Amino acid sequence: MTEDTNSCYYQVQDNEVEIFNFAKAHNLPVLIKGPTGCGKTRFVEYMAHNLGRELVTVSCHDDLTAADLLGRHLVSSDGTFWQDGPLTRAVRHGGICYLDEIIEARKDTTVVLHSLSDHRRELHLERTGEVIKAHKDFMLVVSYNPGYQNMMKGLKPSTRQRFVAMSFDYPSPENEANILVHEAGIKLELANTLVKLGADIRRLSDIDLKAAVSTRLLIYAAKMMSSGCHAQTACLHCIIEPLTDEPETIKALSKLVNAHF
Repeated sequence: MTEDTNSCYYQVQDNEVEIFNFAKAHNLPVLIKGPTGCGKTRFVEYMAHNLGRELVTVSCHDDLTAADLLGRHLVSSDGTFWQDGPLTRAVRHGGICYLDEIIEARKDTTVVLHSLSDHRRELHLERTGEVIKAHKDFMLVVSYNPGYQNMMKGLKPSTRQRFVAMSFDYPSPENEANILVHEAGIKLELANTLVKLGADIRRLSDIDLKAAVSTRLLIYAAKMMSSGCHAQTACLHCIIEPLTDEPETIKALSKLVNAHF
């Protein structure tokens, strides 16, 4: 099934749209797990568009503080005033707040989500003493890549168990080829070859790669090819070089590309 709107194209993989809608109907927060570049963010964008809700996206990182999400006091010529952060704005006015790669945020930052992601659906602003009841159209969505989890990074059970969770993976070969055709405007035959290349790289076990080739990288290569870039050149700079810095690995992957093109 293909979902195509004026501003957001998404290739449905399984029952993710149905599960998201069930969660939305009961004001339940959603957790999306999956490898880099498999379509997590595109799915959230599609659902926000489909539901007619504003999407507030926060890219999480090591230095993200609670104040970055909630807001802070600022000083102007008229004195001190409070400015809401992105999470607070979404809670007040409605919309989907999407925290991308939530495990990159500090653990003391994610604690502020607890009162929002259970039956209370309220946000506590300690600096102002305000308790905000979430707008009826507010929805919390977070995502992360399970492959990046380690002893230092990961969601605590007390946080994970507040969410309806869905696991994403790379699309099926047929769906992935359709995505490349739509996104890059290439012919289906070329798209199928790129998809086979991606699948072969993902199956490699004797080459040390930190991550598998994503659908996003395949789209980049397809777009380069659609504008006249040679297939091997496009694959080198859009797929191989982003995956590794090791000369021997680059050489091995280049041979694989040559076998397909």
